[in-house]
Amino acid sequence: MWLDDGVCVIISNGLSRVCVTGVLLGLSLSACVRQANEGQVDKTAADIRRTGFGIPHIRASDERGLGYGIGYAYAQDNLCLLANEVVTVNGERAKYFGAQQSTLEERDNLTSDVFFTWLNTPEAVATFWSAQSAQMQQRIEGYVAGYNRYLKERTAQGLPAQCQGDWVRPINPQDLVKLTRRLLVEGGVGQFAEALVGATPPQLGAVTQPDARAFEVAAQHQQRFALDRGSNALAVGGERSFNGRGMLLANPHFPWFGGMRFYQMHLTIPGQLDVMGAALPGLPVVNIGFNQHVAWTHTVDTSKHFTVYRLTLDPKDPTRYLVDGKSIPMHKTQVTVQVKGADGNSAAQSHTVYSSQFGPVVQWPGKLDWDAQYAFSLRDANLGNDRVLQQWYAMNRAASLEELQASVHTLQGIPWVNTVAADDRGQSLYMNLSVVPNVSAEKLEQCSDPRAGLEIIMLDGAHSACAWDIDPRAAQPGIFSAQQLPQLARKDFVQHSNDSAWMVNPQAPLTGFSPLISQEQRALGARARFALQRLRDLAEQPITVADLQNMVMDNQVYLASQVMPDLLKFCEANHDVGLKPVCVSLQAWDQKANLDSGLGLVHFINLHKQLRAVPQLWRVAFDPAQPQTTPRGLAIERAPVAKALREAMLASAAQVAQMGLKDGARWGDIQVAGNTPIHGGPQELGIYNAMQSVPRADGKREVVSGSSYLQIVTFDDSGPKAQGVLAFSLSSDPASPYSQDQTRAFSEKRLSPLPFTEQQITADPQYRVQVISEK
Repeated sequence: MWLDDGVCVIISNGLSRVCVTGVLLGLSLSACVRQANEGQVDKTAADIRRTGFGIPHIRASDERGLGYGIGYAYAQDNLCLLANEVVTVNGERAKYFGAQQSTLEERDNLTSDVFFTWLNTPEAVATFWSAQSAQMQQRIEGYVAGYNRYLKERTAQGLPAQCQGDWVRPINPQDLVKLTRRLLVEGGVGQFAEALVGATPPQLGAVTQPDARAFEVAAQHQQRFALDRGSNALAVGGERSFNGRGMLLANPHFPWFGGMRFYQMHLTIPGQLDVMGAALPGLPVVNIGFNQHVAWTHTVDTSKHFTVYRLTLDPKDPTRYLVDGKSIPMHKTQVTVQVKGADGNSAAQSHTVYSSQFGPVVQWPGKLDWDAQYAFSLRDANLGNDRVLQQWYAMNRAASLEELQASVHTLQGIPWVNTVAADDRGQSLYMNLSVVPNVSAEKLEQCSDPRAGLEIIMLDGAHSACAWDIDPRAAQPGIFSAQQLPQLARKDFVQHSNDSAWMVNPQAPLTGFSPLISQEQRALGARARFALQRLRDLAEQPITVADLQNMVMDNQVYLASQVMPDLLKFCEANHDVGLKPVCVSLQAWDQKANLDSGLGLVHFINLHKQLRAVPQLWRVAFDPAQPQTTPRGLAIERAPVAKALREAMLASAAQVAQMGLKDGARWGDIQVAGNTPIHGGPQELGIYNAMQSVPRADGKREVVSGSSYLQIVTFDDSGPKAQGVLAFSLSSDPASPYSQDQTRAFSEKRLSPLPFTEQQITADPQYRVQVISEK
C-alpha cells in the first residue's frame, strides 16, 4: 500500500497484507524498496518494522537512511515532545509562551531562554558539528529529514492537540546538536542556570534576576539529580551465571516526561550494525542496550564534572579579577531573547552574562555571593566534550567487551555516568570513565578551602597553579585520562547504584582516587546494600533471569529489614491511642512496595522523611570496615530518638487521615501513572525499583521519574536473549495505542521478550512494516 510519495506499508501476521503478496516478508520488503527506488540512485530509504508495543526495528543500507528511519519513527511516537524540547534548547520559550510560564523542569521560561541562548551559540554549535564524523553527520541529517517528513504528513492531517501552534516547525541538524549539548551539561552548569542568569556585579542591578523561589526549585533539582537520573546496574560474570555466560540487568531511573525520556528502538545496517535498546530524545544512537556480543547500561556517577573557582576581585572594579596578581577583565556576553508581551507581540530583551577564563560567573544567594571581594566562576568539563555521540556510536558497534572498553578509553565521551557491561564470554565490567576535571588530591589540598567540603569542589582562582592539570593521554585538555579512572573486570559480578566506585565488588574495593573521581569510606546507599545482600543470598546457587527480575520486581524495602524490629518493639512498649493506627499498619505491612502493600508503607515513608535528620538515630553507626551492614537499627533506647519517633508517628497518623486513606488502602490506590497503579517507591528506602512520585489534586501520587527502560540480557550460542519493558511506554502522545500499553505491562510486572533476530522480529504477532524513502 502506497500511502503517499515514497511510503510503502506492509501489514502482516494475521492482518491484511498489501503492497505485494507472498510468503516471505523479506521478498515483499525488497519489492517495495525496488519500487520506491526505481529510477533513483542511492536514494535514502529505510524500513520501519514494528513489533509488540510498537517497538520500531529500523533497517537501512547506509547511515543517512538509518537516521531517516529513526527520525520518522520517533516523530510518529513523540512529535510534540521533540518539538517542545527544540523550542527549549533554542531559547525560544518566552517568545512563544511568555516569560512567566515554566518548563517541565519548573524553570521559568525567561531564565531557560537566557541560559540556552548562552549555551548554544552559533559558534559552539558549529564547532560541535564540525567535530562529528562524516557518518554521524549523515545519520543526523537523515534523522532531520525523517522527522520533517513525518511533520509535513502530520500537519496535512492535523497536528496533535498538544502541539498546535507556530512554535512547531521543521528541525535542522543544529537543533539536534543543541539537544545533545543540553544533555552534556545536565551534570554541570545545567544545574546552575538560575545562578548564571542571576549573576550581577554589586550595585549594578540585573535586567533578569530570578527570584528566591527559582533558587529554591533549583536547589531541589540539584538534590534530586541522582534520584531523577539515578540507576541500578548489575553485570553477572560466568562464575555466577546460570549458563556460564554474561548477564546484564539494566534498571535506569530517569524522568517519565520531557527531554530525558527514553525511547526504545532497534537499529540495523546489514553487515555493519545491529543494536537494540533505548535512546534519549533527539539522539540517533542507542544509549543503553545490547548487540550480538555485548550488553551495557549506565548509572549516574558521583564523580565531579565541574569545579567552582573563587575569584578574588580587583578592589577597583568588581568586574575584574586577579590571577597571580594581574587584574583581568571579565568577559561580557550580551544575550538577547524574544519575549511575548501581553499584546501577543514579541520584543527583544537583553541580559549580560559575565565570564572569567574558567567559565561563566554564577551567583547563588547565601551560597555563592558576588560582592566587592569575591565572585564565583564555574568550569564545566563537558562543555569541551564533542565526542559524546561518537562514543555511543562506537559502543553500539563493539564486537566484544574489550572493544567496548577500548572505545571508552580512547574517546572518553561518556559525560556523567558509569558504564556496566557483560558479554557472551562470561565477563563483567565496570567503568567510571566519564569526563572528570583533572584535579589531584594534592592539588585539592593546596587549592581548595576545606570549609567548602567536597559536595561542590571550590578552587582558588587567584593562582594559575590551581588550574586543572593537563594529561597528554587524555582525550581532552584538563580532564583525567582513562588510565587514572576506576574500572574493574570480574568473572563473578560488578554492580552499581549511584554510589562511588568503592564497593562495585567488595572483593576488590576501588580506592586511592582523587576525591573528584571517587570517595571511599563513605556509607553506601540503601539500594547498593540491598543489591549486595541479595547477591550474598544467591551465593550458593547460579543466578538466573528470574533472580535478576525479582531484584527489581519483588519491591523489597531494604531499609525495613534494618529498622522494623525496633519500630515494632517501640509499638509494643507504647500504648498511646494516637500511635495505634500507625502501629497496626506497620505490623500488617509486608515490608514491600507492591500494589497490594498496605498503609504501613505510607507510614514508613513518612517516618523516614521525618527521622532521617535526627542525630544519633542509628543504634550501630556507619563503620567503614563494615560498609555492607552499617548503619543499622533505630536507637529507640535513646530518649531524643524515642521522642522524635513518637512525634513522627503522630504526624504520620494525622497526614494519612488528612489524605482520607482508610485502613484497607493499598499502595496501588495511591501511586499511579494517570489511571494505572504503579509499584515501587522512594529509592532512599532501599527499594531497588525506585520511583519518585508527587502529590496531585485528587490525593493520589503521580509518578514523575523512576524505573524507565528495564532490560535483562543473557547470551547463548545464537546470540543475545533479552526481555524488558519501557515503564512509561513508547509514545508520549495520549492518542497513540503505544502510550499506555507498556505502562500497564509494567504495573503487572510483565517483561516481554525483545525481538532481535530476523526470525524473532518477523514471527512477532504484531509485526508490521512501513518502508519510506525520500521524495
